Amino acid sequence: MTESQETLSNLLQENRRFEPPAELAAAANVTASAYTEASADRLAFWEAAADRLTWAERWHTTLEWEAPFAKWFVGGKLNIAYNCVDRHVEAGNGDKVAFYWEGEPEGDSRVITYADLQKEVSKAANALTELGVGKGDRVAIYMPMIPELPVSLLACARIGAIHSVVFGGFSASALKSRIDDADAKLVITADGGFRRGAPSALKPTVDEAVAECPQIEKVLVVRRTGQDVAVTDKDVWWHDVVERQSDQHTPEPHDAEDPLYILYTSGTTGKPKGILHTTGGYLTQTAWTHNAVFDLKPDTDIYWCTADIGWVTGHSYIVYGPLANGATSVIYEGTPDTPHRGRFWEIVQKYKVTILYTAPTAIRTFMKWGDDIPAKFDMSSLRVLGSVGEPINPEAYVWYREHIGASRTPVVDTWWQTETGAIMISPLPGVTAGKPGAAMQPLPGIVADVVDDQGKSVPNGGGGFLVVREPWPSMLRGIWGDPERYKETYWSRFDGFYFPGDGAKRDDDGDLWLLGRVDDVMLVSGHNISTTEVESALVSHPKVAEAAVVGATDPVTGQAIVSFVILRGSAEEGGDIAAELRQHVAKVLGPIAKPRQIMVVPELPKTRSGKIMRRLLRDVAENRSLGDVTTLTDSSVMNLISEKLPSAKSED
Repeated sequence: MTESQETLSNLLQENRRFEPPAELAAAANVTASAYTEASADRLAFWEAAADRLTWAERWHTTLEWEAPFAKWFVGGKLNIAYNCVDRHVEAGNGDKVAFYWEGEPEGDSRVITYADLQKEVSKAANALTELGVGKGDRVAIYMPMIPELPVSLLACARIGAIHSVVFGGFSASALKSRIDDADAKLVITADGGFRRGAPSALKPTVDEAVAECPQIEKVLVVRRTGQDVAVTDKDVWWHDVVERQSDQHTPEPHDAEDPLYILYTSGTTGKPKGILHTTGGYLTQTAWTHNAVFDLKPDTDIYWCTADIGWVTGHSYIVYGPLANGATSVIYEGTPDTPHRGRFWEIVQKYKVTILYTAPTAIRTFMKWGDDIPAKFDMSSLRVLGSVGEPINPEAYVWYREHIGASRTPVVDTWWQTETGAIMISPLPGVTAGKPGAAMQPLPGIVADVVDDQGKSVPNGGGGFLVVREPWPSMLRGIWGDPERYKETYWSRFDGFYFPGDGAKRDDDGDLWLLGRVDDVMLVSGHNISTTEVESALVSHPKVAEAAVVGATDPVTGQAIVSFVILRGSAEEGGDIAAELRQHVAKVLGPIAKPRQIMVVPELPKTRSGKIMRRLLRDVAENRSLGDVTTLTDSSVMNLISEKLPSAKSED
């Protein structure tokens, strides 16, 4: 293999910088000194972060590391629910709002204080105990975004049960496989939730899964939509069982390394991977990063992470991190276009949200809908914007900062994964001059690098593979029930380094840019080209709102670049838009990155979490029959794209 094939080509250049606002920098929770402190003594740095929590027993050993297995804060004991709820009440903050909950139907809202949350979590913990759930038992949770969802997580954490949240859009077979793998004994669900203006049933999916899972003893059901549901002998209603419980419950301390939750990610072999997270290290890093990356001021900030709790972002930055910090958060049940496309901005205006954390795919959708929609709402309360889920295109970053943040708010583009548990690479809003599209530097206490095929650090200006060189507190402790798969998946590619599967580059300033999954890298005429950079080049064209790029087999170049684009609301498809965009990419990235084909499409295939399914687009580009489309938000999108393929422009 030639040298050019071993590293990622570094094509996209970015010269714009946005300095931290002076007022924010002057009062920032975390300053540049944190990098110095962590570099001087990484373990002491994480000990100080752990001391932000309340421990029943202090640890005797900060880290035990037998690669690739880590134990953090060994001997320490704490209760996560106590740290997230009770200690705030005991400190006199029981009247402080924990969650503003907004249902999708307009006018459907609840205000939940920390005292309310303490009572609800205690009742749910007592109910789980009555239903036979004990320490170490697994509980599957399949729910809409309603307050009973975080209550269920905290109730499990309180009694030491291990929760396994399954996103409420997954199929019965996906739910069954996760119940089986974790050997769960109880499911918590709801009759349904509201989505796009109508009730969306969940209970029938659970019934179908549980019919094939004899180990499930009970199904605890919240009545949310009032839909008719079948009731089996395993079913119990939340309002019958939970509501009659005592609102008093004494939380027991759990070992720092006791399991907290399993969260499944899709595996390349088809069998989902049960990512296991434990207690002390996980809460230490989620709480510290939430405080640092968002510069949280719990007395004055209103924080909104728009993710679903069914994903790790919701676990770490809706439930555990914010509550550990005593934050006031917004939870929204529905979609951003119901009942109108300004719903997100209406919620920001209503609650005077100060910190907003959302995904690039959502930002690009808002761009597509038009600048005039957010302009109708007062969002002057916003002071920090966050991005999560995939690399953000520079132009989407700038649009977000300008149209949502009024050209004054820092944007923190965060890199992390289900496996890492918490944010790993991100700007700090009071320290870092923001660079559109760059994740910038590893956070204090995190040792990340970009290496070549041989595991050697690449110089500034070079591209390669992202690795983490040292263990971190919130790291996964393994794959549930499969330690060999854990070692093979994450630790076998580079000896002694954690490899998350992502490509990255280090720019001329030494800042890090994430380039997406190495599986999505295209080998064009001997050059490894990231789909992320080509997509960013396309989105930088004023007519393009969103783009997805894949590599398709080509007899001349090995692979050729095929692009799918969605135009902005005001753009017209007329003229030779394909030629215009091809030339634009060549100008931005160079002729090597010029797409062979460009298709203008009405929508892209996305999962319910907002991830673009490039695998399906590769099927289209190579004229193959489509793979599994069951996880898509709207499977009809693929039919529309397939129909357009024959007429799409293809050039030499």
